[in-house]
Formats: sequence, C-alpha cells, structure tokens
Amino acid sequence: MELPQTPMELNTYLNQHFICPCGKEHFASLRAVRIGKDALYELPNLVKLMGFESLYLVSDAITYEIAGKACRKILEDAGIRNHLIQLTHTGFDEATLGELTIQMPMDCDLVIAVGTGAINDMVRFFSYRMGRPFYTVATAAPMDGFASSIAAIQSNHLKTTFDAQTPTAIIGDTEILKNAPYSMIAAGLGDLLGKFTCLCDWKLARLINGEHYCERIVELVENCVTKVLGDAEKVKARDPETMGKIMEGLVLAGVAMSLYGNSRPASGCEHHMSHYWEMIFEQTGKRPVPHGTQVGVGTVLILKLVEALRKTPVDFDAARASAIAYDPFSWENKIREAYGPAAQGVIDMESAAGKNETAGRLARIDRIEAHWEEILTLLEGLPSSDQIAHILCSLDSPCLPDQIGVDRTLLKKTYLYCKEVRARYTILQMIWDLGLLDTLSDHVIDTLPFADSSKEPLCHP
Repeated sequence: MELPQTPMELNTYLNQHFICPCGKEHFASLRAVRIGKDALYELPNLVKLMGFESLYLVSDAITYEIAGKACRKILEDAGIRNHLIQLTHTGFDEATLGELTIQMPMDCDLVIAVGTGAINDMVRFFSYRMGRPFYTVATAAPMDGFASSIAAIQSNHLKTTFDAQTPTAIIGDTEILKNAPYSMIAAGLGDLLGKFTCLCDWKLARLINGEHYCERIVELVENCVTKVLGDAEKVKARDPETMGKIMEGLVLAGVAMSLYGNSRPASGCEHHMSHYWEMIFEQTGKRPVPHGTQVGVGTVLILKLVEALRKTPVDFDAARASAIAYDPFSWENKIREAYGPAAQGVIDMESAAGKNETAGRLARIDRIEAHWEEILTLLEGLPSSDQIAHILCSLDSPCLPDQIGVDRTLLKKTYLYCKEVRARYTILQMIWDLGLLDTLSDHVIDTLPFADSSKEPLCHP
C-alpha cells in the first residue's frame, strides 16, 4: 500500500506497511487509538481483544488518583488480573528503571503507562527492554511523544534518546484530559507549535546536508498542526472536543515519527532548547515547566533568531574564515562549562558525528551559498515570533524565557550550545556554520524583557 498523498484520518496510518515515493517503507506499529468521552472504559475490550491476561500498571502518586485507581477498578470489574505500582523514584533515570524491574510481576504480558511525559517514556523504554508490549492511558496531553518509538530519559545526568517501542494502544479519555492542569493543556498546543521550526530544520537539512526527506510525512504533520490551530481559541474553555483534537494531533505527530523511524518529523532545534534546559534545571535542583511549554518558548526564540538572520547580510567568506579558525579544544572546554556533569556525553557524541569539523562545515557553507535564495524563501514561510507569542499569551502560557526560569546568561548558553544535544542539522547549526550565532543571539537577547530589565513583554494576554 502506498502512503497516502493527501493527509488522511489517524486510523488510516495504524499497523500498516506503506511504500513511499521517498524510497523508504514506512510502518507504525500502533494498533489502536481510542480518544473521546469515556474512552477509558474501552481498556478491558482492548486487552481482551489482543489476548493479554496479566497487566502491570505504572503510575505515580498523582496519576494514580487521576486515572490509575479507575483503571484498576475497570479491569477488576472485567475480571482482568493486574498489579499497579505508584513510582517513588521519580527522577526518571536508572533508579526508576530499577524500581520498575523489581516490582514487575513475573507473569506480566502487558505494561500500561498511566500518565504522560516521563512516565510514558520510562514505560516505553522499560517494556521494550523487557520484551513486553505496552499501552498508554493518558492523564493529560502536553506533548507529542505518545506514539513515538523512542524514549528520552536521563542517563548519566544527560537527557538521552534511546531506541524503544511504540505503544500497542493509546487511550485518551476527554473527560480526564479536559480536567488536566491548564498549564499542561497549553503545553500540548505549545508542542504542536514547535512543528513549524522542526519541519523547517528538516527542509534545510535536505538542501544543505543532503539528508533523506519524506515530503508526504512533512505534509501529514503540517496538516495536523494547521487543523489544531484552527480551534486554538476553544482551548481556554476546556472544550472536550478540542481536547480530543489536540490529543489526536499529538498522537499523529508521534505516528509520523514511527512511520519515519526517528524523531525528525516532530523534533528540532526548539526541542533541543527544551532538552538543554531540562538538563541544567536538574543539575541545579530546579523543577522545569512542562516540556511542551518549554517548546513553545523555544519556538518563539528560534523564530526571533530567524528574523534577525533575515535582516543580516551574510558574508560567506567570513563564514569560511570562521570555519577554518575552529578550535575543537576550545569548543570542548566551553562544552564542559555549559553542560557540567553531562558534558562528556556531548563530547563523545561530537567525536562520533564530527558535525562541527572544518571540512564538513566548509562544504555546507558552499551549499548554503548556492541555495541561499531558496533558504530565505523557506525562512520567510515561517510564522512570525509575534504570532506564536500571541497564541501562547492568549492561553496564559509563557512565551518568554524569563517566565520559565531562563535568565539571560542561561539563554546565551542555550543559543550557543543546545545544538550539541543532538547530532542533527537545524537552523541553529546553519547559523553557527555562517559564523553568526554569537552575534545574532546577542541581538535577540538584547530585545527581550528579563526580570532585571525595563523592557515591555512581547505581548499581553
């Protein structure tokens, strides 16, 4: 079967093998999605339909009260054997994996993640390593990782992406989703807004780096984001139908990642900012705001940097001189300062990828210059930073770094070094290739209001 040329409904893409003009075969192993009012009551039917008998439910103290307790009662009423754990190790790292392993019943044949975000990723990775399938019962819709086949977890103090598995089924009960903290609802929309910059990253990587690219998957994600944004004004009222659309959009973004085989269709430099902040906050003992909230702010910051680039004449000869002057030893020292305990993982990643090496950078500069008009057209097609900030502000969601605990010093490090979180070509890497990242980031930071400045906010709710 060929991947549809025109974006279709979510269920069209589930558990199907597709051939594609991009040259790859696509497959999303997700078998069932239930989103809507009272969808939680579909859980026993899905379990029986797929032949599972001994369930391991994973929650924490909060998600147990939201949905874990109800899941257990629904399953027990249906005569389905289950064991439920409330995690006490919530660092979502090696200790959490240890607790999951110790508590798992020996006869478990299905793991169920009751929660979102970190719980979902931990269960995704744990179940994959244990050779068991898993379901997700969502307690909120703040991020797009539900249907992903990768997991971002803390390993040796570094937020690291691991191969994992897609859930077999996802349940999003809109009666539960609509009652999530408003910050988490807005975070889901923020994560969807980040698709604008992440898809631009992919298009740039195709032009500059010759990276493989799938136009149909890009169109699928773009269509998904456009549809959800059409109902953005209903989010604040906790409209259940709109909650369902956001959840479906986030799941579809995850399906796109599964279809492609990695996170390229849904995660770019705006996510790298979020991952960097999460690492730094953990090191300093601060609790970050939801991932999608950070992505929304990161999207505004990337768009402001793009706007500065579009106003700046590019000196390609100066860019080449900057590439030739690159000092890997100086770079490594700066990474150790910027990443702290997580630095060695970043240094090892760069040693394997070599994305900053002079020869590769010079070749990319040549391609950037050759395609500069096309690149400018791509950048001009992005929404403005004011547009995205206005949407976030209208939902009482942060749109500025200062609102999420990122001061000007941390923001400067973020602009310069968050691109090292992944060996992936992005807008930030392109601006660094051009030798402009330091200068343009200073320009953007100088325009932003911080607690120690008298500048006005970007917008008013």
